[in-house]
Amino acid sequence: MGSCFSRRGDASTPSKDPARIDDATEPEKPHSSDVDSVPPFKEFTLEQLRAATKGFNPANIVSEGGERALNVVFKGQLEDSTWVAVKRFPKTAWTDARQFADEAFSVGQVRSNRIVNLIGCCHEGDERYLVAEFMPNETLARHLFHFEDRPMEWAMRLRVAYYLAQALEHCSNNGRPLYHDLNAYRVLFDQDGNPRLSCFGLMKNSRDGKSYSTNLAYTPPEYQRTGRVIHESVIFSFGTILLDLLSGKHIPPTHALDLIKGKNASSLIDSHLKEHYSSEDGTEVVRLASRCLQFEPPERPNVRALVQSLAALQRKNDVPSHVMLGISQQPPLETVTNSGRSGSGSCSGFQEACSRMDLTAIHEILVKTHYRDDSSENELSFQMWTKQMQDMLNARKKGDLAFREKDFALAIERYSEFILGGVMVSPTVFARRSLAHLMSDQPDAALRDAMQAQYINPEWPTAFYLQSVALRMLNMEKEATDMMEEGAILEAKKTSRS
Repeated sequence: MGSCFSRRGDASTPSKDPARIDDATEPEKPHSSDVDSVPPFKEFTLEQLRAATKGFNPANIVSEGGERALNVVFKGQLEDSTWVAVKRFPKTAWTDARQFADEAFSVGQVRSNRIVNLIGCCHEGDERYLVAEFMPNETLARHLFHFEDRPMEWAMRLRVAYYLAQALEHCSNNGRPLYHDLNAYRVLFDQDGNPRLSCFGLMKNSRDGKSYSTNLAYTPPEYQRTGRVIHESVIFSFGTILLDLLSGKHIPPTHALDLIKGKNASSLIDSHLKEHYSSEDGTEVVRLASRCLQFEPPERPNVRALVQSLAALQRKNDVPSHVMLGISQQPPLETVTNSGRSGSGSCSGFQEACSRMDLTAIHEILVKTHYRDDSSENELSFQMWTKQMQDMLNARKKGDLAFREKDFALAIERYSEFILGGVMVSPTVFARRSLAHLMSDQPDAALRDAMQAQYINPEWPTAFYLQSVALRMLNMEKEATDMMEEGAILEAKKTSRS
């Protein structure tokens, strides 16, 4: 496949045929009008953050992997009603408090409507926290890999790539050219559905910590050799996100490059898009990705060239992002409470629904919580990326859709296909299939699935609560009460640990 760059840093810009530019509308450029309303950077006290997150309540955790994540992120609300995301570092990270504060302050000066702006930090004792704007509409990973209603449309994928390139260029132009562990979980969507780059990646996990926490199959070759991040490493990681956008899956770069070299690049395109994308645009994005993923750093394009190439690919420039994503423009933010988030499916609300045997409420909560209680560490290695894996993930997506639409017989069938694949393990799938069995008046099967969810995640209260419901349907009242109490004890322990 030919290069889309005549030399490093020069993009061979696609032809700007008027027929390919919708209504001749120019793509949106970064601006500072929204940034003016962002609070100035400040240092918070630990007590202020504790109050904002209601005691760092586990029900307010919004990061992937929940409490098991290396760096936990909480949703919180400040005294002035500003919604924030509060990232907690491990106690062993950033032992030098002043160095941490100086680094945070530097990142906090980089302001743009293309990034999630950092508005503060906290460093009391050995505690280290960052405070940023709260993004209410999930991550790119959620919209690409775990969608339930519909796949992300092609024009929105191109917009994500363009906005992300603009964000990286803005950071580079403002003295922050390095970004650590760039991946689909670092791209979040704001209240208008616009994608933004998380500011957290502008700082390492610690003074001397790892810059990449994902599977090594996705890290830049030079990082694997030296353990150091350079500007070109960020371009490599950007290439992996282009692959995500193309395929709707997290494909190892080596596998993608093999397909491209074998002139089989069309197999990279997400099957959900079918004919709803421009093959010419798809070819151009493949070419951009292949250049970003070059083994030698000097052979990769610079970020300015990426911005220019992606600007020419923008479509539907007059259509707001939230419309293309199919979400409300300004979703209401519920008040954070001591027992959890209203409407967010907190464990306390789940316990109450299970106590009432309210299967409809249990279903609503499981739909809303999605896969937030699953570990985010199930990365797919090159060896695991097979047709069987793709079929298995598609089965889970079909199961999620059936579960959402309350077609419980089909949900059981599709989730069973996923489970029998045997490569990935998900307690949430077992919990969902357990409820589907309950809805189908199959308490024995429901109990087995809830027990399996407990086996995978022994400290997950949801698994115990579902067992309680199944046991009660089997007229085993004492056992049901015991399971309900065990779940409540686990939930109380999680709250006390925070």
